[in-house]
Amino acid sequence: MAQVQAISSCSSVNLLFKGSIKSSPRIQDKFWCGKKLDSLQELGVKASEFNGLAIAHSRSNSALPCANHAIQAVLTNDKETTNSTPVGEKPLRKKLNKVVLAYSGGLDTSVIVPWLREKYGCEVVCFTADVGQGIKELEGLEAKAKASGACQLVVKDLQEEFVKDFVFPCLRAGAIYERKYLLGTSMARPVIAKAMVDVAREVGADAVSHGCTGKGNDQVRFELTFFALNPELSVVAPWREWEITGREDAIEYAKKHNVPVPVTKKSIYSRDRNLWHLSHEGDILEDPANEPMKDMYMMSVDPQDAPDQPEYVNIGIISGIPVSLNGKELSPATLLSVLNEIGGRHGIGRIDMVENRLVGMKSRGVYETPGGTILFRAVQELESLTLDRETIQVKDSLALKYAELVYAGRWFDPLRESMDAFMENITKTTTGSVTLKLYKGSVSVTGRQSPHSLYRQDISSFESGDIYNQADAAGFIRLYGLPTRVRAMLDKGL
Repeated sequence: MAQVQAISSCSSVNLLFKGSIKSSPRIQDKFWCGKKLDSLQELGVKASEFNGLAIAHSRSNSALPCANHAIQAVLTNDKETTNSTPVGEKPLRKKLNKVVLAYSGGLDTSVIVPWLREKYGCEVVCFTADVGQGIKELEGLEAKAKASGACQLVVKDLQEEFVKDFVFPCLRAGAIYERKYLLGTSMARPVIAKAMVDVAREVGADAVSHGCTGKGNDQVRFELTFFALNPELSVVAPWREWEITGREDAIEYAKKHNVPVPVTKKSIYSRDRNLWHLSHEGDILEDPANEPMKDMYMMSVDPQDAPDQPEYVNIGIISGIPVSLNGKELSPATLLSVLNEIGGRHGIGRIDMVENRLVGMKSRGVYETPGGTILFRAVQELESLTLDRETIQVKDSLALKYAELVYAGRWFDPLRESMDAFMENITKTTTGSVTLKLYKGSVSVTGRQSPHSLYRQDISSFESGDIYNQADAAGFIRLYGLPTRVRAMLDKGL
């Protein structure tokens, strides 16, 4: 245990601690010591150990009086605790009062519950967000959570909020990451993390926790949302702290602590499901040369096994946002759910890609997004009627950055919010309907119409018209092609 003592008057160092350390009666906000220290490392101190800032200020030639008694500060690192730890007991990392854990009932989060209690001496409130992952994944969660040692389980239905406030803005923006990924997990994490911050406030928790690994993108998405909405919350990320190195170790830990887990060592895929998509990672997919197993897919049939007859759907859109299916207005979540079923039976929306993760590595994932694929095609097709050439080009260029921000967990970043305001304004006239044909994995547009269409048949027709005089094209071509003509003249010495 690292200790610092300040005796009598001194002048060399002022240590200012901010963060959760303020609540400790053992450490004053400011103290001075008689030995000059060049860096915090001489104290064995890291800023992260105080869940805040530790700043050293040199104070040469400015002696300040101190009381003639010793001032002792106890500095704890990740493995240490105070002198009060009984002999034989495992030390606490840092005492927390109550932690809200993002809980799925799966292996990782089931193991995290007893680990948090053991390492931080805290109560654990499990939180589960219903973002459309399916009723089967929600069954029996309360019993599982309490069996793992949680004091409470909070479940919130976020499906409508997820689709309306997170999915549809991305859809309107045309946000696709690296040409293929429709951002299913990326959009779900901020709505879940936002709800966790709300629950932490409701139950009086001082920390939040998640089960994301240290290699993935989700840890960033969760924590950037926590930072944006409540920077005072402590964040515990077990996969970056504990000795468990993989799923095999986690299963053994669960057995040792009598934690019921829903998987065995034979589980092969890591999946994430919500109302927008289902992702698959791991096992044979880790080799990008391997074709996915046919029985891996869960939301869509093999296109070869899809019906031999096509199905037509009509999507109604108002200001870039889908509102109806085949003339019937539906809520955002209901509309997406119905399209998932329709698209799934026609093998729509399968994507197999190697993507660049935010943390620097490449990863291979397979995604099923049947309803989302249909909606993306419909909105983009309607824009071909309602937006002019330069607007489409600018919108598409901004959509790349928009997708990057969402993928990187920066949903509450002012830049994304500002870009969203642009997308909302530029698509005010994107209202109308699009008819699509679904057939064995393909989505074909068969018709589109809009009261704000910039397409004019009387202008576009090959027949003669009063508005467009074909003879005018000659002067336009001469002016438009002038730079080309001048360069050719220079090359030929004319």
